[in-house]
Amino acid sequence: MNEIQLGLDTFGDVTKDAAGARLSDAQTIRNVVDQAVLADEVGLAFFGVGEHHRPEFAISSPEIVLAAAAARTRDIHLGTAVTVLSSDDPVRVYERFATLDAVSNGRAEVILGRGSFIESFPLFGYDLRDYETLFEEKLDLFSQLMTEKPVTWQGTKRAALDAADVYPKTENGLTAWVGVGGSPESVVRAARYGYGLMLAIIGGPAHRFRPFVDLYHRSLDSFGIGARPVGIHSPGHIAETDQQAWDEAYEGFEAMNNTIGRERGWPPYSRARFQHDVGPEGALYVGSPETVARKIATTVKTLGSTRFDMKFSTGTLSHDKLMRSIELYGAQVQPLVRDILSS
Repeated sequence: MNEIQLGLDTFGDVTKDAAGARLSDAQTIRNVVDQAVLADEVGLAFFGVGEHHRPEFAISSPEIVLAAAAARTRDIHLGTAVTVLSSDDPVRVYERFATLDAVSNGRAEVILGRGSFIESFPLFGYDLRDYETLFEEKLDLFSQLMTEKPVTWQGTKRAALDAADVYPKTENGLTAWVGVGGSPESVVRAARYGYGLMLAIIGGPAHRFRPFVDLYHRSLDSFGIGARPVGIHSPGHIAETDQQAWDEAYEGFEAMNNTIGRERGWPPYSRARFQHDVGPEGALYVGSPETVARKIATTVKTLGSTRFDMKFSTGTLSHDKLMRSIELYGAQVQPLVRDILSS
């Protein structure tokens, strides 16, 4: 196995200050840039910022935040988690990330997806009835733009292009993934276009996703495409002890699950559910460095992945606790995971 890369993802969750007051969106965004700087300092491989258009999350323009982070970091790769391609324009997405790749000296990555929230569709004038068609057509166009050659393309949801050239050009190409929640069709689509597969595992045990990984590898073979990476995105939080991590993280997980649950008809979240989710059969990587490292190593072995991105912000968990989680993740979890995998 190639050496595992550990990364971080955030949606720019709007947090609280020490007195329990809600931070401004602006301060939350500035804090995210500081978090990216710390992630670089502790030697992590990737820092991803999600795109959302709702009050719980401050970041709707990830590329701008990532450009700010690029100016203050040196080695860490910077990307999205995810870019909602369905409600964006593929030409503009490519131009923005090619620009980010330039200012970061080749460190830009884009993770393309349909997104698990739908606010961007009415906001930008798209019909949810076109959900599948929008993503399929725009991913096809984006894939042609990735060649950095003039593109002739026609679809049903966007104006056609005739030998259109797009600028700026990158120096070494752009790294792109497709984020997948677990549908076989999405896995096959990612393979067909030759993208890396980023599995969002936010519920249940990791081993239930093994059939999707196998399907991805079979699909790559059937399309005559060489090996591509498999990554994992899952929520987590780290503190000095399991109990401390659980106590710090629970309020945020409860609030976020209940907010989304009211929209989607989920039952109320509970501490019992949380404790199950942080256990071996759950998708939360919350605990001490040793506990989280063991769970990540198990997931990586089970799925044969080469990158694990922990979504480290959930709900209103304070900036200082997020910073400590990042520090422990890079300084302690990362070497522990590599030791376990190499033994």
